[in-house]
Amino acid sequence: MRFVVLGAAAGGGLPQWNCGCRNCAMARSSGLRPQTQSSLAVSLGGLNWAILNASPDIRQQINDNTQLHPRGPRDTPIMSVVLTNGDLDHIVGLLTLRERQPFQIFLTGAIAGILDSNPVFRVLDPNTVQRNLVVPNKSFPLLPGLDASLFAVPGKVALFMEDEDATIGAESEHVTGVALSAGGLRAFYIPGCAHLTESLATRIRGADIVFFDGTLFTDDEMIRTRTGTKTGRRMGHMPISGEGGSLKVLARLDIGRIVYIHINNTNPIWRDGPERDLVLRHGFEVGCDGAEISLAPRS
Repeated sequence: MRFVVLGAAAGGGLPQWNCGCRNCAMARSSGLRPQTQSSLAVSLGGLNWAILNASPDIRQQINDNTQLHPRGPRDTPIMSVVLTNGDLDHIVGLLTLRERQPFQIFLTGAIAGILDSNPVFRVLDPNTVQRNLVVPNKSFPLLPGLDASLFAVPGKVALFMEDEDATIGAESEHVTGVALSAGGLRAFYIPGCAHLTESLATRIRGADIVFFDGTLFTDDEMIRTRTGTKTGRRMGHMPISGEGGSLKVLARLDIGRIVYIHINNTNPIWRDGPERDLVLRHGFEVGCDGAEISLAPRS
């Protein structure tokens, strides 16, 4: 099972176009390596690939990773795309993949409804791009030999769908994680999670690898950095540190490797310092664009 982190940053990337926070300033001055928006590629053997979430940066991500380059005049090793929610940073990339190239999309009915309500997504010819509605917790073949399933994760609807009474932390088809299995290996991709329930902890316990929501280090990070007015939990993302933070909770679940992804531009774990050191001391990894991870089948 092979993974390539196509994009490790949260919506807006690093640097974000209108942000002058410390990290964004460093990314513009070569002090930090720029990062694109959240997406993960997975393969068995490296011939065919599936993309987990179609980032607005997908064209750059394909160009930056030779594994995804065309092998002929009209070709792609990308066989399928999975959508975990309806956030713009996870669906807009579909518009780039509009060149009448065959591939499959896997998504829940709730996310399909979002695409159907926006006529621009009709640019994906249904005679070429096959859409597969996924029933949560039901396995489906993502690639030959690689099984997947989608499962509800505590979160909220996409920002552009919110109203004044937005429900935070509900489990529904609007926010899902991806479970992957092959050769006895178990992997999970969870780019957004409002809190870690007992049922979710049980699901991922003992996994070989988990790519997990690392949006903010502290719940009030965006307020303290004067880059926003909402807490992480209000945005549907549990913080890394603090009471109920993912660092302590995940550390108790006997997971082989934990990689933080979907990291906001304000998050101090992007740079050297005590916050990043704390994450690394716990044995966790900070995802970055282009990072490759291979897992050998269990004997």
